[in-house]
Amino acid sequence: MSETNPMQGVIPYLAMAGRTGEACDFYARAFGASDIDRLPMPEDAPGLMHAQIVINGGCLMMTDHGGDGTAPSTSFGHLQLVVGDGRTWWDRAVAAGCTVLAPYQRQFWGDDWGLLQDPFGFKWGLLQTGQQT
Repeated sequence: MSETNPMQGVIPYLAMAGRTGEACDFYARAFGASDIDRLPMPEDAPGLMHAQIVINGGCLMMTDHGGDGTAPSTSFGHLQLVVGDGRTWWDRAVAAGCTVLAPYQRQFWGDDWGLLQDPFGFKWGLLQTGQQT
């Protein structure tokens, strides 16, 4: 895979209701994320105003702003990761604490896919296409 700029295309920006730092750390364990930036709230307020991580070459942004402080807003579909070694990604995410919603297995359309939920309520699809080279 060629080196790409993670700051292009559509970038999900999640409101984490005070759990952004915890989410960054978890995504590093579960999905191999690396930090780009963590910007604290102004005037020594608790939390992060902005955090940016890279997972599998793509950017994910988060903030502690928004929400009522009880839970992240997770009412959209899911975050999809297309990877070359789906079983390795799957096993790491489950070991880190993700819950299995749909098992990782060969699907009728020919790809390996499964659905997980992280401790923050977000759903993650892991997909390895059947046309790996």
